[in-house]
Amino acid sequence: MNPDAIAHGMNGTLVKADWAPLTPSEIEGVLRLYPSLGGPARILFTSPRPFSAAAVVETQGGRVFVKRHHRLVRDREGLLEEHRFIEHLYGNGAAVPRVLATSTDETAIAIDDWTYEVHEAPAGVDIYRDAHSWTPFRSTQHAWSAGQALARMHVAARGHDAPRRGIQPLVSSFTIFAAKDPFKALNEYVEARPALRQSRQTSDACNEALELLAPFHAELMPLLPALEPLWTHNDLHASNLLWSGAGDDAHATAIIDFGLADRTNAVHDLALAIERNVVEWLALGADSKRAGAIPVHFDALGALLGGYESVRALSAEEAQALAPMTAVCHAEFALSEADYFLGVLHSEEKAKLAFDYLVNHARWFRREAGAVLLDAIRSWPFSGREGGAA
Repeated sequence: MNPDAIAHGMNGTLVKADWAPLTPSEIEGVLRLYPSLGGPARILFTSPRPFSAAAVVETQGGRVFVKRHHRLVRDREGLLEEHRFIEHLYGNGAAVPRVLATSTDETAIAIDDWTYEVHEAPAGVDIYRDAHSWTPFRSTQHAWSAGQALARMHVAARGHDAPRRGIQPLVSSFTIFAAKDPFKALNEYVEARPALRQSRQTSDACNEALELLAPFHAELMPLLPALEPLWTHNDLHASNLLWSGAGDDAHATAIIDFGLADRTNAVHDLALAIERNVVEWLALGADSKRAGAIPVHFDALGALLGGYESVRALSAEEAQALAPMTAVCHAEFALSEADYFLGVLHSEEKAKLAFDYLVNHARWFRREAGAVLLDAIRSWPFSGREGGAA
């Protein structure tokens, strides 16, 4: 295994990978369970994503994507939750990867401390594969197409009525700000996760973030009954899409990486897409003093919303909920990420970065720059509003 493997760091730099990369012999061992793929396998690309080890592999049966998780991050059942959602989407015609099954019809393979999955590599060009997760679209055409892809996925997701995922790290859920009493819901969230409960950092960061986000929860609260529960992707950014070509006029051909998926609602998912693609959070890092200098791409915001509504119009209540949801949607992922750093990697230092993002995101939305973005969302001419676009 390569000791010098690199991964995307939380501050926008390349860092030493936490997980050793997949090796040819390891991949061949897994792919023996898939006799239709044949062999030998050749690694074409090793992913720099930080939370697992993954690679695009050429086989006699075609290109596949092989991914390895530590069982503390995704055990077999945790992975099957994702696979059942992807299979539902695929069956409803969504542009998502096909999850491949072994000769014994298994899609999640547990071997020692690891859990593996293999996906068919969908058609398209991975033009953002070296981009960090929170880097912007290259063009407004990309943003428009991403909005369309997300809306089509939401239409295809209807009817997948599985409950919320079991407790595990690295899931972007929506429970704390979905509750009437977010302080109580937060305490329940933390109590269910021993690594968070035992960390001295948790209480201060959570209390400050809740206080900062309280006005947005108050704005969101009366609109929550109108937000239909839906299984969602929860990490729609440019590098989780494949594209028809490398040009600025390319369109999205597939949505990939459902690791953060859970049962939330369409507004939560769209808010996360705004968060991930419109605000350049990597310019902020842990330094809240730089908040005023963070680039915000209003052209991408307009294109993303326009593309989405060209496929699925938001209701009046959904449109009203989108701005406050954008302010609060990162909170639970930040906590889940901190839980991963504390409970799996045992790194207080890395957990501090997640807690810093929790607080500084919340702080940014209470300042002028964040208010301008939220006002731009509130004033968007959504189709469901009186006087909105046709």
